[in-house]
Amino acid sequence: MINKKYSEFLPSMQSAEDLVAQVEGLANNIDLLKAGIENEVQRDLNVAVAEFTELKQQLERDTLVLSVLKKLQEFDTAIKECNSALLEKQYVTAAQQLEKARSSLRSLESRRGFELKILKALGTELTVQTQNIIYHLGEEWQKLIVWKLPPSKGSSSLEAVVLSELHLHTVPPQDEDTAVPPVAAVLQALAVLGELHSKLKDFGQLLLQYILKPLISHPSLQPVPEEQPDVFILRFRSQEFALDESSPMEVFDKIKLVFEVLHKHLLNVPLEQPGEDRKEGRVTLAELLGELIWEELSDCLIHNCLVNSIPTNSSKLEQYKEVIESTEEFEKALKKMQFLKEDTTALLKYACNVDSHFANKKCQDVIMAARNLMTSEIHNTVKITPDSSISLPELPDPGSGDHLKMHSPSSLLRNGTVNLGSESRLSPFTLSLPTCRISSSVQQLVELAYHTLLEATASTDLCCVQLFDCVRNIFQLFYEVVPTYHRENLQKLPQLAAIHHNNCMYIAHHLLTLGHQFRYRSTGVLSNGAATFVDLVPGFRRLGMECFLAQMRVQKGEILERLSSARNFSNMDDEENYCAANKAIKQVLHQLRRLGMVWQDVLPVNVYCKAMGALLNTALAEIVTRIAALEDISAEDADRLYSLCRIMVEEGPQVFTPLLEEDKNKKYQEEVPVYVHKWMTFKELMIILQANLQEIVDQWADGKGPLAEEFSAAEVKSLIRALFQNTERRAAALAKIK
Repeated sequence: MINKKYSEFLPSMQSAEDLVAQVEGLANNIDLLKAGIENEVQRDLNVAVAEFTELKQQLERDTLVLSVLKKLQEFDTAIKECNSALLEKQYVTAAQQLEKARSSLRSLESRRGFELKILKALGTELTVQTQNIIYHLGEEWQKLIVWKLPPSKGSSSLEAVVLSELHLHTVPPQDEDTAVPPVAAVLQALAVLGELHSKLKDFGQLLLQYILKPLISHPSLQPVPEEQPDVFILRFRSQEFALDESSPMEVFDKIKLVFEVLHKHLLNVPLEQPGEDRKEGRVTLAELLGELIWEELSDCLIHNCLVNSIPTNSSKLEQYKEVIESTEEFEKALKKMQFLKEDTTALLKYACNVDSHFANKKCQDVIMAARNLMTSEIHNTVKITPDSSISLPELPDPGSGDHLKMHSPSSLLRNGTVNLGSESRLSPFTLSLPTCRISSSVQQLVELAYHTLLEATASTDLCCVQLFDCVRNIFQLFYEVVPTYHRENLQKLPQLAAIHHNNCMYIAHHLLTLGHQFRYRSTGVLSNGAATFVDLVPGFRRLGMECFLAQMRVQKGEILERLSSARNFSNMDDEENYCAANKAIKQVLHQLRRLGMVWQDVLPVNVYCKAMGALLNTALAEIVTRIAALEDISAEDADRLYSLCRIMVEEGPQVFTPLLEEDKNKKYQEEVPVYVHKWMTFKELMIILQANLQEIVDQWADGKGPLAEEFSAAEVKSLIRALFQNTERRAAALAKIK
């Protein structure tokens, strides 16, 4: 078995040994080949790579030198051709060659790591050539467009503008046939060099200052174009008889005439605009000029022409359609001349928005008129009576409708009274403002409010709201301006304080129904119930009362100050003390008489009587307080105090003179006790000063008499102790006062 396995294994081992021998031979051959490559082939390869790198670098240097030489050749050729073209006045070719030279120089300067000293010299040469051609083009520009301006440059007055002329030498001679007109060549060359913008900007500013703006501002100025064989001249003349303001149609016609002649002789020149960013390669000079001056020109047309044409009355808004049509035609004409782009509609938008501009202008005019009225003199007055008719606009009949029937007023009888459905009757003057005097400026202010609201009812909804808000602003402005502007006079002058009180009450009286009167006169904006002024009424009433009450406090202070010099009405047996008290009484009466005169026929009668009654009451109350505080009153003192009090009782009612007619004032003088609360107290004091103890006790009547109604028990006892000596009779009388 072993021999059998050995005999089978032996051939396999021999074949394996043969394979090992072959592999070792191949490995030796590989080692020999590798050694040969490393020693011979690698060395030759390194040499070849080094030679290739050197040849590549040499090629790059030669290519760079060749391109630089080519650019230098291009620069030199361009400069030479530029000079040749400039000598032949071929300005477009010269400008294009100059731009080629500039491009070549930029290409040379942009190469990094490659600097030539010659580049600085080339830059200097390029600058010299550029300035040279710009100088020649500038001379040609000045020959083509000649301005003859007045000596006083910068002035845009009518006299200066009439002396201004524009000469355009852009008309080619008839015997000269050129492919490109001189003006086109000059303009195209300026465009290539990038100098056209500055030239056009200067030309546009002169055009605005001496032609376009004066034509807008001076109605009498008329353009006079004159075309000669080799020149076009634009002059101006001034009409002797001209309106103060030109209509937009007239202004548009004059401006359009100027642009038409400029378009014919100058602006209708197509230009190739340099640069790849422009979508449109060709553009006219008119379009370039329009981009430079249209914004300023349109602002001038709006503020100096269209603004003035905005109607001040809603009835004239229909006539404004003519202005809108004229504006649209004007813009179309400018777009046709390519002066404006198709999407430019600044003027037309402004003109079409006439409702808003009308409302703004109307509101501005109304506010200015109202402010002038508020700052005018208060003392210029008019008399208001319940039956007086003031010049308010006649409101149209609200018409018929269910909503009107619901709010229909009570029926009026023939005699002017209102039927309440019973035997009771109301006077036609019920709820009317009482007779008084108000400032004529305030009456005009209320009339202005009525007219403005009437204007609002005939306007569009937007305008209606603005005008309504404007009327509210008028009254709010009055509330803020008048007390501040007239503060010093209102504090010092009683009559002005009274007039201001009446003014505020007059305004408040109208504000109660002002919104309601226009409720059914408008479309839907003011008829929804929000158009009211009732919320302003309390503020105006308070404003009037506060001003008048402040003046009342001043007058009361003066009365008390005068009475303080009466030496407390003590020791009247001293002649000096009596004279001082008598003087104080007379000064108070004089002050009251003066106030009665300045408030006469100014304040409403009821307000007048209450005010005078309050001031007289202040004086009487002070006198009563001072006399009641005395601890000792002799018989002579009592007589003299009585005489002083009698002066007040006799002359006090005479200060009540609310009306100019003397006979009508007696009624109010007899009603003094109604307005002077301390009047009966004062008369009871006079009785005490002249009465004996029994009479005083009788006047007291166990606390039920007239004396008890005016004085307290303590005050009566104090007066008895001051007037009478300490006796049993006085003690008995004091015992009865309780």
